[in-house]
Amino acid sequence: MAVLSVNAGSSTLKFSLHPVAQGQVLPSVLSGTIEGLEPGGQPRLGWTQGGHTQQLPLAAAPGDAFGAALARLGVLLAELPGLPRLTAVAHRVVHGGQLYSASVQVTDEVLTQLATLNSLAPLHQPHNLQGIRAFQQAFPDLPQVACFDTAFHTTLSTLDAGFALPRALTAQGVRRYGFHGLSYQYIMGALQASSPRAQGRVLMAHLGNGASLCAAQGGRSVSTSMGFSALDGLMMGTRSGSLDAGVLLYLLEQGWDHDRLQSLLYKQSGLLGVSGVSADMRRLRASDSADARFAVDMFTHRVVRETGAMVACLQGLDVLAFSGGIGEHDVRLRADVCERLRWLGVRMDASANQAATGDAVCPIHAADSAVEVWVVPTDEGRVAALEAVDLLKIQ
Repeated sequence: MAVLSVNAGSSTLKFSLHPVAQGQVLPSVLSGTIEGLEPGGQPRLGWTQGGHTQQLPLAAAPGDAFGAALARLGVLLAELPGLPRLTAVAHRVVHGGQLYSASVQVTDEVLTQLATLNSLAPLHQPHNLQGIRAFQQAFPDLPQVACFDTAFHTTLSTLDAGFALPRALTAQGVRRYGFHGLSYQYIMGALQASSPRAQGRVLMAHLGNGASLCAAQGGRSVSTSMGFSALDGLMMGTRSGSLDAGVLLYLLEQGWDHDRLQSLLYKQSGLLGVSGVSADMRRLRASDSADARFAVDMFTHRVVRETGAMVACLQGLDVLAFSGGIGEHDVRLRADVCERLRWLGVRMDASANQAATGDAVCPIHAADSAVEVWVVPTDEGRVAALEAVDLLKIQ
């Protein structure tokens, strides 16, 4: 048996097929993407199996590119040799709000409730739900499971989750939720399997186009940099991160409307907005633009600044872990952050850092470091598959 893990975006769908053996979820035996799902796009199906990658252009179906792409995916899953039988689909859903603190099998009522959270994660939630609906139609006999990025952070205290706003707003759900929970769940499991110190005070840095920090103790989230929406905290690829609310009031006075503000905060800010070059850290590293260098420096500074807040909440630090596209692959970023955390007793092994390519869990701290430092390639799909297995009691 196997579970298909799915992460649906605005124009791209990522998937991975995870075998299940005696209730245990194994690494994926097939992974891939469906691209070109935006209106007018040309759908393409790409997959990797056994180290071999293939791509297949798909005939565009007017008004139903999603359906046509999933129909072809279904054929692929049936035709490729050696694949286990698909028994469920696990979907990454960014926001569960106050409604869901754990994964849930999807019903029409669940979808209706989750749609009320679209405005809290406009870049993700609507597309996550569109993906679920498309899979319901393409695979009507399979259970669909929604797995929430917010669920890992349900252990936050009311003190950490609250805003300094009237209690009536808190009662309406205006509070901190936190995100990247599936990633943090995987990272924490990998760290606890690798080091006894991971039972203590751990700071996990999920650094990519979306970026956040999570402070954990005893394996449980106690503080995180993202809040009510996926905008708060660290500077990101195109998102602003923490911003004085007075800036928004000022822009409203200048005549900006909701849609313009939303586009600014989610799509035009962050590395892209500051550099004027790109949201891709690799392109910024390669650029000779002073603005690109400044954007990289600002990103690093914001990671260090937010780390200080997380360490204060933990009252010290035992383990630091880097993950996400930038965290796993940007050697310079890891070195710069660790150098600025020397006051904590962080000491990096430069050779180990250089050798860490994001292919495996590996330590990069020096022997005399007071804090362990790890690179942990995350696997949100495997966590989502595990959630589905536990919920549906798949053996």
